Amino acid sequence: MTDWIIQTISQWGYAGIFAVMLAESIFPPIPSELIIPFAGFAAANGDLNFFGVLIAATVGAVVGMLPWYYAGRLFGLERVRRLADRFGRVMTLNAEEIDVAVDWFHRFGPIIVLFGRLMPLIRTLISIPAGLARMPLPVFLLASTSGALIWNIILTSAGYLLHEHYELVEVILDPLSYIVLALVVVIYLVRLVMWKPSKPRRPAE
Repeated sequence: MTDWIIQTISQWGYAGIFAVMLAESIFPPIPSELIIPFAGFAAANGDLNFFGVLIAATVGAVVGMLPWYYAGRLFGLERVRRLADRFGRVMTLNAEEIDVAVDWFHRFGPIIVLFGRLMPLIRTLISIPAGLARMPLPVFLLASTSGALIWNIILTSAGYLLHEHYELVEVILDPLSYIVLALVVVIYLVRLVMWKPSKPRRPAE
C-alpha cells in the first residue's frame, strides 16, 4: 500500500493526493498518516506547493465523507431504531440509547464531527451518525472541513519539517490507531455484556 500511495502522489500530484484522500475517507484502512506527510515531504523538495497539498487533501477527505453521511440519511433513524429493537445486543445499543445519541448530535454535532475527524478510524465512522441525525449538510461540511484541515496541517507540516524522514510520522502515530481500535473493541465487549433492551413505549393517551 505504501508504494501505491507514493507512486500515485508522485505521478499525479494534487490529483493523486485528492484521489488517495478520497479513498482514505471511504476505506479506513488507508492511512492518512502516511499519505499527507509524504506530500509534505514533496512540498519541502519543491515538487508540490504546501498550500496546494492542504487544499487537495482536505477537499478529497471531505468529498470522501459524503457517501457515509448520505448512507446515514438514507437509511434513516427509524430503521435503525427497529434494528436496535431486533438486534440490539449485537449493536450494543437499544432504541432509547440511539435517541439519546441523536439528541447529543442535535446539540453538539458540529463539535463532535470536528474532533472526530482528528481520530483514527472514528474520522470515517463519524459521518454515519451525522447523517442519521440529519445534520444540515452545510453544517456537516463546515465541521468536517475544519477538522480535516486541522489534521492535514499537522501532518503536512510534520512531513515538510522531517523531509526524507517523513515516514517517522506514521511510526509515531500508527500505535495511536491501534490504541483507538483496541479501545473501541473493549467498549463494544463491555456493552455487549451489559446490554439491556429498551423499555416498551407507553401508548399515547
